[in-house]
This record gives sequence, C-alpha cells and structure tokens, in this order.
Amino acid sequence: MTILDKIVKDKREEVALRKGLIPITQLEQSVLFERETISLANNLRKSDSGIIAEHKRRSPSKSVINQDLNVQEVARGYEDAGVCGMSVLTDGKYFGGSLDDLLIARASCNLPLLRKEFIIDEYQLLEAKAHGADVILLIAAILTRDEIKQFSEFAKSLNLDVLLEVHNEAELHKSVMPSLDMLGVNNRNLKTFDVSLETSKTLSTLIPNDFVKVSESGISNIEAIKELKPYGYQGFLIGENFMKTDNAGESAKQFIKDLQS
Repeated sequence: MTILDKIVKDKREEVALRKGLIPITQLEQSVLFERETISLANNLRKSDSGIIAEHKRRSPSKSVINQDLNVQEVARGYEDAGVCGMSVLTDGKYFGGSLDDLLIARASCNLPLLRKEFIIDEYQLLEAKAHGADVILLIAAILTRDEIKQFSEFAKSLNLDVLLEVHNEAELHKSVMPSLDMLGVNNRNLKTFDVSLETSKTLSTLIPNDFVKVSESGISNIEAIKELKPYGYQGFLIGENFMKTDNAGESAKQFIKDLQS
C-alpha cells in the first residue's frame, strides 16, 4: 500500500464521518457560499510571476516544515508579496491542516484560495465553497475519468476553478476535458518521492493550450521557473520554500523581486 493509498483510505472514512456531522444544507447556508469567487486561472494568465504560494505545516515526505507560522500572517504576507493565489492544505492527519485554515486565510486576504485536499467526494467541493475557496484540486492518480468529469463539472456549477494534477502521461490522457481550467504537473514521483523538473518538460507538449499549465513540487529557486517558462508554464506552486523560513510572506516577496529583476 503506497502512502497515497493510505491517505485515500483514511480520507474516505473521514469524509463519511463529516457527512454524518454536517448536513449539506448547513454548508449551503454558509455566509461564504454566496460570495463571488476569484479566478486563479485568470490571475495566472495575466501575471508575469505566476506564483501560487502555499501554507503547509508538514508533509508525509518531509514531516514537519513549520508549525509556528500562523495562517493569518502567512496569507497577508503572501498577498503583500504579490502572489497570484494561495494554496491552503486542509488535510489534518498527514499535513496538519484544516478547513479552519481556509476560513482564516479567506478572512485575511483577497487572493484566490485553492483548497489543497485529496478530493474523493462531491461533499468536499461544497465544503470548499462554504469555507471560502475559489479553486479546487483534483488528483488524477486517485480518480477515475468519470470521477474527474463528475467533480470538475460540479465544481464549475459552484463557480470554482479546477486545477487537475497529473504525474505522468497516462494520467494526463485520461484527464483532459473542457471542465478543467488548469493542468498541474507534479514533479514529485509519488512512489519514490524523488523530484524532477523533467516531468513538467516532458508533459508540457501534451497539454492543450486551452489550459493554464502549472508546475508543482521541487520549485525552490528562480532558475527552475526560468527553465520552465519556455515550456508554456504560467503557474508555479511553491510551498516548502517559503514555509521553511521564519517569514513566508517576506521570502515570497524577495523571490518574486529576484524573479522580476
């Protein structure tokens, strides 16, 4: 059983439990359910940096990254730095995140917020909307083509942007459909946790230009971004690089400044 299998198994139990506690009607009555969402895809198309900055306390591959930074300060710092959007990890067991983190981030900034989560049920999309997300992540490795279609179309009906993440060519081929906004290539091999930018380069030619191309994982310096831009990438998801410092917002600001100089 891979770590991903384990996460998905736990996630199914967790979602079943939450569905029993909070009915859909309660989510739909949330104040944030009616708010107008901000499109991350549009922001990335217009941006010259393309940075999506992440709030992430820990991960299965790195254990603790930073438990000390509070979400409010990180969100404000990222907005001040001029990032295109913020990714908020909401998985508790493996990443130390929660839906409360999403609520706090929403109250602290006007950035498009991505709910970074292992989505296996439509219920999680309603949760995302009710907690102020603008974008959801779908991971091709854990979903069938039918599920990708069902969840992405449901997300669009809620006015949420959809970022679909792939790791290889097979996942990409089963995933391409009109209900996606962005295609993310994760440079981390989920079996070995090794990271290589070659994954983004190889898959770039197979991604239709209708989608905003996003590169994820292993982007820790401006050279990596400069290397990937000629391949058509407009979005770059950076988490650990900013989060492992004492001031995530400040390090994002410096990173963007260096990138633009």
